[in-house]
Amino acid sequence: MCFVVKNLRLKILLSLNYTSSIRMRIFLFLFLIAPIAGMAQIPILDARKEVTKLLDEWHVAAAEANAEKYFGSMTEKARYLGTDASERWTKAEFMVYAKDAFEHKRTWAFVPSKRKLIIEKGIKFGWFDEQLETWMGPCRGSGVVVKTEEGWKIEQYCVTILVPNDKVNTYLELIGIARKE
Repeated sequence: MCFVVKNLRLKILLSLNYTSSIRMRIFLFLFLIAPIAGMAQIPILDARKEVTKLLDEWHVAAAEANAEKYFGSMTEKARYLGTDASERWTKAEFMVYAKDAFEHKRTWAFVPSKRKLIIEKGIKFGWFDEQLETWMGPCRGSGVVVKTEEGWKIEQYCVTILVPNDKVNTYLELIGIARKE
């Protein structure tokens, strides 16, 4: 009987130690490891908020003809790709092209929606695409943002007119291109 009781005590103690070990692991994970892992996401979430603000304010600056804010939101090496095949500008070239529009308050108003934004894990750059409501109809803007000493800036922006698939033949006729089979 004594052997059975000692054996039972040993089993209970082993069971408690095993259960305690699992409980300790769960405790460590929930209260120590999980919060640290979650903290790694905080800078990315902050970066997403900052980039979203940058892009929203950039579009507002264009609509309000605020050239300083608009072009100040772009890096010095920035590229802007417009809807026309000839519209591939450096920042400096784009500033010259758009100077008259900004000076005479005849700029454009692109209203973004459905933005997809990805921030690289090192939080040094990101890329995005967004649907735009414009005077040209539905468009898509896409680009690259980089983290600079001054904060987030636009490195490249490309705007594209969206043509529904069932309208492509009409579009091709309109621009004088025969459909290639």
